[in-house]
Amino acid sequence: ELMAVVGVRGARWLRAVTLLRAAGGRAAPLGARAASGLPKHLMPGPYPKTPEERAAAAKKYNMRVEDYEPYPDDGMGYGDYPKLPDRSHHERDPWYQWDYPSLRQNWGEPMHWHFDMFLRTRVDTSPTVVPWHTMRNHFLLFIGFMLFMFWLGEMYPSYMPVVNKPSIPHTGQNLPLFLYPF
Repeated sequence: ELMAVVGVRGARWLRAVTLLRAAGGRAAPLGARAASGLPKHLMPGPYPKTPEERAAAAKKYNMRVEDYEPYPDDGMGYGDYPKLPDRSHHERDPWYQWDYPSLRQNWGEPMHWHFDMFLRTRVDTSPTVVPWHTMRNHFLLFIGFMLFMFWLGEMYPSYMPVVNKPSIPHTGQNLPLFLYPF
């Protein structure tokens, strides 16, 4: 009776809910799987201790052995992932034929551990054209000029002064007062 009311799709859903309740909520549906962003062979492995392990890890991340340096084994879980320089994508050559031009990155190139922080829309670590002390001096000069202009505006107002409402002409004479109905 219940199956006829619910329909075929509802019956499948009801059957799945019944199975999950029977398992105590511990069982996952058949279509579900534990998925992550990277396959297991691309996940960081254990920290390399021997030169052979370092060479294998460098090959795994498409790097030369001379350029490969893993993060220190301080218990943070970086494993054999290479420690790349903290540079934003602004510093990369914009005219190079990148595989992913918006990211300025090639296929198979290792990504920085904090990749999302060094995107072109985020932090720019490229050196500034103007030294910091020059920028600071210009900022302080601007703030000082604005404070001087505010003080000058307070001391010498340049707006038209407000006067009382103009009085009705012929004041003092007893003229009839007309109230118009509009």
